Amino acid sequence: MSELAPIFAAIDCGTNAIRLLIAHVDSDHVTDLVREMRTVRLGEGVDTTGEFSIKALERTFIAAREYAELLMQYDVKKIRFIATSASRDVTNRDVFVAGVKEVLGVEPEVISGTQEAELSYRGALSGLDVEGSVLVADIGGGSTEFVTAMTDGSLVSRSLNIGCVRMTERYLHSDPPTQREIHDTVSDIDKEIEFIKRTIPIDSGTTFIGLAGSVTTVAAMALRLSEYNAELIHGSVLSIDQVEEVTALLVNMTCAQRAELGFMHPGRVDVIGGGALVLRESMRLLGFNQVLVSEKDILDGVVLNLGNTTSQVMMRE
Repeated sequence: MSELAPIFAAIDCGTNAIRLLIAHVDSDHVTDLVREMRTVRLGEGVDTTGEFSIKALERTFIAAREYAELLMQYDVKKIRFIATSASRDVTNRDVFVAGVKEVLGVEPEVISGTQEAELSYRGALSGLDVEGSVLVADIGGGSTEFVTAMTDGSLVSRSLNIGCVRMTERYLHSDPPTQREIHDTVSDIDKEIEFIKRTIPIDSGTTFIGLAGSVTTVAAMALRLSEYNAELIHGSVLSIDQVEEVTALLVNMTCAQRAELGFMHPGRVDVIGGGALVLRESMRLLGFNQVLVSEKDILDGVVLNLGNTTSQVMMRE
């Protein structure tokens, strides 16, 4: 990549975390300068109350100020701030939008599940060499996006409300969760995944790609890493047996036990069980024997789109 490649920045504010990517973008190549994550749990309680809490907003604005300081250190050509699942569901979105704009000078875009899927798809594939049909699953805090490409190049996507935070807040209240709580979580996930089976074409040659923190954390545990290593995780392939084994271990651990795992991000300690269950059930119900793990995600898709605004990808609801 040329050292003169322009610098773009993306911020993704989801249900669980707010993340920043500052990167050189040259055609379809992204070279990281800064990749940061802060667990702000913006969507805390949204599934119940329908609005952002004052404390969650304060945590988010603090992180935004930290990101503003980082952005000032680089000659960023353009920045895009996107907000996903939690921000689609709330009644006081205007407070969030105004606060972010005041801190960063850019207005957050509350994108649809379809837009989120398209950006995740482009980001995930940018770092992988995959042939044939693929199904991308982006397991977030509030929702999970599934997206695949049709033969004409258009994308078909579905957004389901089965993210790791949402599942944890709905069902996984005990520490560790009870078998009844786990059963109820799985039942809810399975009802949603059945919709994917009916509406997205999947064949025996389809590659299943998983991305975002729940998937990469499961991968770190399956690979028996002592600490988080993105290079080893990216491009790794996990079997359904490995995913089932890791999921069973995670959901039966206490939060204190999970926190002791060297690869575990503190912001995922209490919600990783829910995310692992979404991954396991997706593979089980959709008939995938393995998952290809991507460290590239929606942030990469955003900066790639900023670097190439002539993208002609078509979307189908």
